[in-house]
Amino acid sequence: MVTEFALIEIKPGMEDAFIEGAAKSRPVFLAAEGCFGMGVQRSVEEPSKFLLMVQWESVDAHMVIFRESPGFQQWRGNVGHCFTVPPVVWHGETVV
Repeated sequence: MVTEFALIEIKPGMEDAFIEGAAKSRPVFLAAEGCFGMGVQRSVEEPSKFLLMVQWESVDAHMVIFRESPGFQQWRGNVGHCFTVPPVVWHGETVV
């Protein structure tokens, strides 16, 4: 299992819209093939910065299966208008 980490910067004043869109997208992620969980954290120091964390069966489950699915388009439709720049995305695996 791998975790997708996406650092997302939101346009000032659109934080609530992003949170609403992310909540609306949660079922989309959870229904995706190879997805085991999804959550979003908000920075306390910089409230317009968020961290999306999604647990995937594999990198391919995220980058191939999900990215090519209608679910990805729903996610982007729900939140993409809130982004200041494209998210910085990387994948990690638990080592300790």
